[in-house]
Amino acid sequence: MKRTNKTIRTYGYRFMLLTLIGVFGISCSPESTVPVDDGSLPYTAGDPAVFNALRAEALTTHMEKETFNAEDGVQFTSNDGAEIQIFPNCLLKDGDVVTGQVELTFIDLYEKRDMATTNKPTMGLMQNGDKAPLVSGGEFFIEVRQDGDLLQMGCQYQLMVPGDNTGGTDPEMVLWNGLIDENGNLTWDEVEEEDNAQIYNEGGNYYVFAEAFGWTNIDRFYNDPRPKTTLLVDVPEGFDFDNSAVYLSYDGEANGLAHLDTFIAENGYFSEHYGQIPIGLEAHLIFMSADGDNWRYAIQGVTIAENEVYTFTIEDTQVDSFENVTAAINSLP
Repeated sequence: MKRTNKTIRTYGYRFMLLTLIGVFGISCSPESTVPVDDGSLPYTAGDPAVFNALRAEALTTHMEKETFNAEDGVQFTSNDGAEIQIFPNCLLKDGDVVTGQVELTFIDLYEKRDMATTNKPTMGLMQNGDKAPLVSGGEFFIEVRQDGDLLQMGCQYQLMVPGDNTGGTDPEMVLWNGLIDENGNLTWDEVEEEDNAQIYNEGGNYYVFAEAFGWTNIDRFYNDPRPKTTLLVDVPEGFDFDNSAVYLSYDGEANGLAHLDTFIAENGYFSEHYGQIPIGLEAHLIFMSADGDNWRYAIQGVTIAENEVYTFTIEDTQVDSFENVTAAINSLP
């Protein structure tokens, strides 16, 4: 069995961005930049296609690839120390065992800065269909292709994830599958018994055994006994769900990021309409969009109050590089 920690990363190449837009469900609307003069600073609202391309480019910075022979299997170690093992003769195509060269694609995300720039927040489906914030032990994208065709697993792969990547292991963590909607937004759905996937916590590491390719997450619901409320965020004119996003970073939780997944066009508000945000929570709202080849963003510290509306003005925002945006989010408590 081949063992490797070889990494191949690509940054911003046009063909990779187009591939990501197709593979990961990132939709690009027609160009719709809107000049705005609302009595403050004149500005141009972000282009949805550019915003989605920035997200796709951010995802490529975490993408690692490895070529191996399917009949040999592979044991691959990511830059962050996660190890995936695919056993010999376990890959299938249309039900037949695959031989010859195949290509593994692997992504692992652990911190809120990376979840925000790639649009991979931690929002989990509840039993009633509502969504609530999760705390993550790591988000993972795994797939294997041959000649561009997606393969399937005929047996389980094994994934080892260092608990140190997220501050130590948590025995309450369970497995989740990622569901990406037509707008490219990700929601996590807890793995069921029939999914043939398990997670174990041993020796400071998580051990995952699963068959499905795609997005997988090690998570639990954020637990806070305080009364809950909904949340509304007013954003500058011209920004909406297509060309911007609003996230909520909980102070003290480095490995989770809530997403306000509804936009109310009548009043220009982003909404957490499920009523799952603890009243009194210390947190930071993050507004993100695009401005040319850079990011337009703003961060606002808040203490959550019942049914409050929070506001971002254009003066609150700044235009900056990917590196500076991630540094700003990384500095949050």
